[in-house]
Amino acid sequence: MYSIVDHEKIANTKEQIKSVYLMDNRPWVVGYSGGKDSTVVVQLVFQALSELSKEQLHKKVYVISSDTGVETPLIISSIENTLNRIQNKADELKLPIECHKVKPEVDNSFWANLIGKGYPPPRQKFRWCTDRLKIDPANQFILDKVSEHGEIVMVLGVRENESNTRDQVIKSHSIDGKILMRHSTLPNAYVYAPIRNFSIDDVWDYLLDDAYPSPWGSNNHDLRDLYDSSNSECPLMVDKEIKESAGSCGNSRFGCWVCTVVTKDKALIGFIESGHDWLVPLLEFRNNLVKYREIREYRQKYRMKGQIYLTNVNENEIDPSKYTIIPEDQLGNYIAEKKIDLANVEELYLLVVDKQGKYKQLGLGPFTLKAREMILRELLEIQKKVQQLKQDPQFELITFDELKTIRRHWRNDGDFEDRVPKIYKEVIGLPVEWEYDDSPVLQEEQMSLLHQLCDDQNVSEVLVKKLIGIQQSYYSLKLRKGVLQEIDNTLNQEWLHL
Repeated sequence: MYSIVDHEKIANTKEQIKSVYLMDNRPWVVGYSGGKDSTVVVQLVFQALSELSKEQLHKKVYVISSDTGVETPLIISSIENTLNRIQNKADELKLPIECHKVKPEVDNSFWANLIGKGYPPPRQKFRWCTDRLKIDPANQFILDKVSEHGEIVMVLGVRENESNTRDQVIKSHSIDGKILMRHSTLPNAYVYAPIRNFSIDDVWDYLLDDAYPSPWGSNNHDLRDLYDSSNSECPLMVDKEIKESAGSCGNSRFGCWVCTVVTKDKALIGFIESGHDWLVPLLEFRNNLVKYREIREYRQKYRMKGQIYLTNVNENEIDPSKYTIIPEDQLGNYIAEKKIDLANVEELYLLVVDKQGKYKQLGLGPFTLKAREMILRELLEIQKKVQQLKQDPQFELITFDELKTIRRHWRNDGDFEDRVPKIYKEVIGLPVEWEYDDSPVLQEEQMSLLHQLCDDQNVSEVLVKKLIGIQQSYYSLKLRKGVLQEIDNTLNQEWLHL
């Protein structure tokens, strides 16, 4: 049962929107996530502009929405449908509204990072996804508009009573007596929050009241049904401080189906319980990613940039008799003598004793190439399965551009067998036009010779493969700017100098 809508608050908010729009020439960028708060804002802005004269419609309003490439399929479908409706109705009414979807660069996509570079699935203390997938693409759009117009105003559906931390962030950027707030990181960008004093009841009362129908013809009761199924939303992110205050992307899951920051994906579970059985393979894969993150055998034993680190061991959970135990100052010699490949070794069963006599283990880094191959194969198998369940051969979970990017990263990491095209052919079975470098960097006999030479000369095979990979990646370029820096960075990785 919903309370009676506060018509005065709605009217005052709409009048304020008109006033702020008319007070200067700075274009607006309105964030739209497909959720309740952003829907209210876009609807109010649309209605306010509709009530202005044609002469008053003097500047553009850009409505932007993030497409991370891993949005829950039902959600991204709803967003795309709504953006099309908004644009069509705005064109019909000759309103200065433009709708845009912002996407990460392919090299910053979720799969390019996780399967290509080996990043472990995000967790609360290592949420590498939010910046790359949401904040950076949105901010790039904003910066482009700042470059074009000098200054812009971001219009966001943030509310003061969402959380104590969110309240503090909003108030810290507010200017006394001013409606606009400073953006925390983007110069010449300001933030306008027209519903900052709305309660959650105000939001739903407005959306579901027949007096305020969707101006572009959507049914907001469908949005409410979507919430009932998915349990909440993941807002459009444009501010790193807001990201930190939002916990796991707003402590909600109306967003990426691969999210491993939360303990349980309530959105996918809710959709499945509502009858969308074809999402079951996606939920199973997401849960597998959480498991794979914790399996030591799947992870390199140094960080992305080559740093070695040690982690404490709970001595109640291990049996030291099953491990090789060495003093910390002998770790480098041990790895060199045993010719241990920290990039591909599965489990060392090695304990390091520090000066205080405490047991430690080598910390974990990116996924090994072998683990990445397994994850890619599983993802493609699920994509094929969902295509069959939905009877939609065009449905995809990973794009071909992402596959090409993954292929490049693997080659740079020493995948001279060129496994990406092989895995794709084995799973999908469709012919694909790959790039010119279809032939392996080294033939099988050359691989065997390289392995033997590295073994004889006591040189890291991983290092040599990385150097060959760098050379190969710059081979066809006329300007090879950066190649020496990459080589230098590779030669100075910490794991080579223990």
